Amino acid sequence: MSGRPGRAALLLLLLGLPGLLPARPPSTGGRPRYEPTWGSLDARPLPAWFDEAKFGIFIHWGVFSVPSFGSEWFWWYWQKEKREPYVKFMEANYPPGFSYEDFGPLFTAEFFDPNQWADILKASGAKYVVLTSKHHEGFTLWGSRYSWNWNAVDVGPKRDLVAELATSVRNRTDLRFGLYHSLFEWFNPLFLEDATNVFKTRKFPTTKSLPELYEIVTKYQPEIIWSDGNGNAPDTYWNSTGFLAWLYNDSPVRDTVVTNDRWGVGSICTHGGFYTCSDRYNPGHLLPHKWENCMTIDKGSWGYRRNAQLDDYLTIEDLVKQLVETVSCGGNLLMNIGPTHDGRIAVIFEERLRQMGAWLKLNGEAVYGTKPWRAQNDTVTPEVWYTFSPKEGKVNAIFLNWPVSGTLELGEPQAKLGETQVKLIGYTELLKWVALGEKGMAIALPHLTPKQLPCQWGWTLQLTDIN
Repeated sequence: MSGRPGRAALLLLLLGLPGLLPARPPSTGGRPRYEPTWGSLDARPLPAWFDEAKFGIFIHWGVFSVPSFGSEWFWWYWQKEKREPYVKFMEANYPPGFSYEDFGPLFTAEFFDPNQWADILKASGAKYVVLTSKHHEGFTLWGSRYSWNWNAVDVGPKRDLVAELATSVRNRTDLRFGLYHSLFEWFNPLFLEDATNVFKTRKFPTTKSLPELYEIVTKYQPEIIWSDGNGNAPDTYWNSTGFLAWLYNDSPVRDTVVTNDRWGVGSICTHGGFYTCSDRYNPGHLLPHKWENCMTIDKGSWGYRRNAQLDDYLTIEDLVKQLVETVSCGGNLLMNIGPTHDGRIAVIFEERLRQMGAWLKLNGEAVYGTKPWRAQNDTVTPEVWYTFSPKEGKVNAIFLNWPVSGTLELGEPQAKLGETQVKLIGYTELLKWVALGEKGMAIALPHLTPKQLPCQWGWTLQLTDIN
């Protein structure tokens, strides 16, 4: 499944020379150059757009979308772990001798309309999107020179899916376009050979993974490189610091690109750009370093599952809660959907995305561009989360339960008589409140029928002039 780059190019890569890379742009005064060391790379300031964006959409799509059973780890669970549900599924539904590679031509994407996808992404209120350019199965969604006959241009759709989505997203939305890329591949013979040699040899990264990374950056100019799948190998095996130094110094996206922390054993939650720490990471408190909560609408899988049940999907209430908790603690939310093998975003995913967009259309000013406040959540009333809008000097209190009494008690804000103002986003009149001294304040919410509420699932109070 591995491509065969030219011998000269391969030799240059093995020697660590930048022969496969585009020519270095002329040095510009004032821009620091980063060394291929974690000490230098970790000192690079994260481009400001990422913290301001707060919300992105993750898309897991690949050959695993064909069986669409159990998990995107289908191949591993079936062939390596031989888990019973996966073995039985194959025995019951496919002829003897059917291999995972035989799923490749069935990954057809005939309904894939990148313009429609872009419109749904725009409607979600997300500010960036991350597509799986290659998952651990090794199948690339672009026509990679390094993935001969195991890519979407040669097999299956016969289309460059990365290029099509990138073009539509850039033409039709203001979202930043990013790519996920798995460093290792479960069953690639070169990787398995290196692993047998305890990663003392580096055939796989030099002929496959690194050339692919340089290829997607130069060809598609993604503003997020979301790395994953270290295969239990150290970052020195992957030459992660060498790649990142090129990415930050000389690549076409050097000024705006952001990266995560999955660059080899020991790097997660320690090195790189923003921290992901683990899947579905949601610490519930403020962290000193920018972080991202990557999570899935389908609680059981990142890829599409035909066997998912309705209660496997998070509700819009769940999703709004995840977003609010994450942002108040300084994180970004990366919310995952799994399209079908034929290129559709299932209607349940589309509905959740459009619901999130409707909520953000009204409450986005309490999310985008905000900073964490001195308190992340309220000490008196549960399910109240705070953000701070620095330009306007407003504290946003997002409450997820509308109190039956009509009065919302907040223990954190200290109100000032005659100065503090309280506004409910989506409601015109200022709200009345009473100071409770050191115990905070009590706010009288308007008496509204369900149809009169400005939105559903969560509401935002904006407080100005508080201590």
